[in-house]
Amino acid sequence: MEEDDVTIREQNFHSQVREYIVCFLLFAVLYIVSYCVISRYKKKSDDQEDEDAIVNRISMYLCTFTLAVSGGAVLLLPFSIISNEILLSLPKNYYIQWLNGSLIHGLWNLVSLFSNLCLFVLMPFAYFFLESEGFAGSKKGIKARVLETFVMLFLLGLLILGIVWVASALINNDAASMESLYDLWEFYLPYLYSCISLMGGLLLLMCTPVGLSRMFTVMGQLLVKPTILEDLDEQIYCIQLQEEALERRLNGTMSNSYFHANSQHHLYKELDNVRNQRNKLERRKKASAWEKNLLYPIVMLILLAGTAISVLLVALNIVYLLVDETALPKGSTSCAPILSA
Repeated sequence: MEEDDVTIREQNFHSQVREYIVCFLLFAVLYIVSYCVISRYKKKSDDQEDEDAIVNRISMYLCTFTLAVSGGAVLLLPFSIISNEILLSLPKNYYIQWLNGSLIHGLWNLVSLFSNLCLFVLMPFAYFFLESEGFAGSKKGIKARVLETFVMLFLLGLLILGIVWVASALINNDAASMESLYDLWEFYLPYLYSCISLMGGLLLLMCTPVGLSRMFTVMGQLLVKPTILEDLDEQIYCIQLQEEALERRLNGTMSNSYFHANSQHHLYKELDNVRNQRNKLERRKKASAWEKNLLYPIVMLILLAGTAISVLLVALNIVYLLVDETALPKGSTSCAPILSA
């Protein structure tokens, strides 16, 4: 009996260590990818090791951590579905038994914890730390900027908590609701998280139409549009005349030493734009008939149908949640904060 207990404890220990290793490896991959993405779009700074460089580096590390947690939150649901399908397809395979429910549950808990940490602490700290300069009259340095950042975080926390407290007190005036306002951990923080999730949902609703229009614009730039009532030869001829005129003006300015350098730069820029237009027209002229008349309409119809189906599914789900109470996720209360985010 004691040997069985020891064996069970060893199995639990090894499974726990395995879960920690898998979580660490997944987060390391997400962190490396996030660092590469932020480094790609980050503004290039000087290599001088001054105070601002140290502050920028610390803020970058915090933003990288936040982006890695966001990527984990986005990929966690597909990862859970795929791992469950793999286990159902290969139930007796020894090498994939680590994809169990304990690992998925641990990943959900870690993502929930770190998402709250990033939302309420790391992102505001990174922003205020970048904008801080130290209090007036105090000694300049990293410590002064950290002190100012913590003071700003404390004041911001008081402001947000006060706004949420007043809003909840105005909405619910009964005695039970007023008593729950003083319950910080069980009521106040989940309510605050729900309010922030609501703002994120409203922002998503405002940004989604812009993204859809951008999707059609980018696809229209990649594909060749059909030439309907257009004379490409005439347009190419006009563009070539403009290009020759700009080249003559540039040759004249090079021989004239009194011509301003900014005017030459403007002419070069205009010449590049004209050449880009000529290349686009020549590409449209060289494109095959099926690419111009068949591929472009099919791709646009697929995008339009996908957009319409997505909007219809969202509308149907909203109607089901409003009308049918059984559609509400009553049994998944532990995953509700993550899904609402």
